[in-house]
Amino acid sequence: MASDQCQGKNSWPELKGVQGTVAEATIERENPLVDAIIVEEGSAVTRDFRCDRVRVWVYESGIVSRVPTIG
Repeated sequence: MASDQCQGKNSWPELKGVQGTVAEATIERENPLVDAIIVEEGSAVTRDFRCDRVRVWVYESGIVSRVPTIG
């Protein structure tokens, strides 16, 4: 499955570099079908693809380190 098969907005390039908690709230507001999850860089995560999940990767400082996308 690819992100283009998921409903609603699926990528948030404008959130890279902002505070993770702000990004989490923005993503869930802009696409109510997803659950945004803050994950610290270096953490182990599953590789499964899910249309209802957006991982918000953050540095130790809490700043978003990657463009959040559905998956």
